[in-house]
Amino acid sequence: MEVLKVSGKSVPKSVAGAIAQVLRREPAVSMQAVGPDAVNQAIKSIAIARSYLEGDFLDVITLPSFEKIEIEGALRTAIKFDLERRNLKREGEG
Repeated sequence: MEVLKVSGKSVPKSVAGAIAQVLRREPAVSMQAVGPDAVNQAIKSIAIARSYLEGDFLDVITLPSFEKIEIEGALRTAIKFDLERRNLKREGEG
């Protein structure tokens, strides 16, 4: 599964575009964010990605969890977002 790393300086629209691009071709993508600013940018990115995927009748299910990762030799706690693609019903479908 592809892993997108989000920082506090990430541009939410750009991350959202990356999420949408991956979910159009794959069933899932993962994101990692360390620190409150990065988590904030990640959450905004997910919300924006949902609007990008609407026209493709797709939505996103988000499963957040904690994950220990190593950054420059130090063990840090990241918020991991596992994003799964969900198909939306088109008008007229049962």
